[in-house]
Amino acid sequence: MFTILNAEISKLDQLITKLIDLSITTGKHLIAAFLIYLVGSFIIKLINRLVGSMLERRHVEVSVQSFLKSLVNILLTILLIISVISALGINTTSFAALLASAGVAVGMALSGNLQNFAGGLVILLFKPYRVGDWIEAQNVQGRVHEIQIFHTILMTADNKLVYIPNGSLSTSVVVNYSKMGARRVQWTVGIDYGEDVEMVRRKLLDLFAADARILQEPDDRLPFVGVDNLGDSSVNLVVRVWVKTEDYWTVYHEVQQHIYELFTREGINIPYPQQVVHLANDAQPAS
Repeated sequence: MFTILNAEISKLDQLITKLIDLSITTGKHLIAAFLIYLVGSFIIKLINRLVGSMLERRHVEVSVQSFLKSLVNILLTILLIISVISALGINTTSFAALLASAGVAVGMALSGNLQNFAGGLVILLFKPYRVGDWIEAQNVQGRVHEIQIFHTILMTADNKLVYIPNGSLSTSVVVNYSKMGARRVQWTVGIDYGEDVEMVRRKLLDLFAADARILQEPDDRLPFVGVDNLGDSSVNLVVRVWVKTEDYWTVYHEVQQHIYELFTREGINIPYPQQVVHLANDAQPAS
C-alpha cells in the first residue's frame, strides 16, 4: 500500500514539476513577447518620425509622403506581429505557411483592396492630382486632404471628410480644378432691348481692365463680351474673363456684384420676365 502511495506521490511531484517548468517557460515567452511589443512599438514610432523627417528634408510631395508613411507603418506593424508570435514560442515557419495559404483566401476576399493599392500606386506615378488640389470625382467635390495606400481623403467645402477608394479614382473620371494656373470665369448678363450693346460692352471691358485679378494677356485670354442670344425679355450677353485659379471664386462673386453696381450707376436696365397683353377693341355695331 505504501509502495502504491509513494508511486502516486512521485507522479504528482513530476506533474507539479512539469507544470512549474511549463509556467516558467510560458512566463518567459510572455515576458519576452511583451518586451518585444513595447520596444517594437517604440521603434516603429521612431522610424515613422525619421521617415517623415527624411521625406520633408528631401522636399518629397505631400501626397507621396502620406502614401509612403502609411505603407512603412503597415509593413513594420506586420514585422512586429511576426516577432511577437515568434517570441511566444510559435513556429514561425509553419505560421508563415499558414499565413501564406490564408493570404490567398484573404487576397481573393480583399481583391478590391488590392485594386485600391494598385490604384494608389498609379495615382502617385501619373499624378492626376496632389494633396491640396481641388478635385471632383465620384460625384464629390473637395480638396485632397491625404492620399493613403487604399483611399484618398477629400475635405469638402462644408468640412466633411470623404474617403474614396483609390481603385475607383484610378479608373474613373477625375476633374482637377487646381491643375492649371488659370481658369475662365463666365457670366450671362441680360440687358433691355434698345440698350446700346456696344456701349455696354465698352463699360464692361473698362471694369475688367481696372481689376488687377483679371488677366489681360495673352491675346487668347483677353476679356470677352458678346451677344449670346436674344431672349424673350432681354438681350443676353455672355461675359468671359480669365483669372488665376486661386482667384476664381472671389472674382466670380465680387465681379458679378460690380457688374450690377455698374449697370445701376450707368442707368443700364436689367430686365425681368414680363408679358405684354394686347386687348382687342370691341367690334363696332353695324349701321
